[in-house]
Amino acid sequence: MNKDRMILRTPLPDRLCHWAMVVCFFLVAMSGLSWVFPSLNWLNSVFGTPQLARLLHPFFGIVVFVALVYLFVRFVKYNLFVREDRIWVENVKTVVAGDHSQRLRIGKYNAGQKLLFWGIMSLICVLLLTGLVIWRAYFAHLFPIPVLRVALALHALAGVGLILLILGHIYLAFWVKGSIRGMVTGYVSHAWARAHHDRWHEEISAKPAAAGKAKTGSTR
Repeated sequence: MNKDRMILRTPLPDRLCHWAMVVCFFLVAMSGLSWVFPSLNWLNSVFGTPQLARLLHPFFGIVVFVALVYLFVRFVKYNLFVREDRIWVENVKTVVAGDHSQRLRIGKYNAGQKLLFWGIMSLICVLLLTGLVIWRAYFAHLFPIPVLRVALALHALAGVGLILLILGHIYLAFWVKGSIRGMVTGYVSHAWARAHHDRWHEEISAKPAAAGKAKTGSTR
């Protein structure tokens, strides 16, 4: 891969945080599912023993939350909805069909990715708050039984919802050829950027040209 002919889409610190979060989320999700669905009880061995799963689950959950807060700070400016997102929504059928012939004026992330971003961030906040309430070792004794029951139900629902969103994210990453490579290496091709994020590609391509003009003007 010639990086001089590629576009840096995701810097190394963001990729490291993303993949560390993926590992921690997998462990938290598997252990959580083992308690929500009795038939999946065997999943609580992901931490070694059921006892360790009970102990480590909340700590790893906090690591996931902190990682997502970092990613939120890094990416929130790219995930704010703009008027041009309507073009993608109106043409979502052609996007799903794999037709990239139309110019949809897509920024660094499309409207679907933005919805996924805000959904994930909302659910992780619900999981943090409810998780603290039901954390038996530190906070559960501070709340009455009815509150704990509601918190447990919300925690389970938010957890399953987040897992479903992440599964959707994984599926789309594999479905859009080149996305996984972009998250592993950090780089995507100009062709990939033009096809999937045309407005972002224009903005990235315009920066070197503008810098070149400014440099030329300063030497006159």
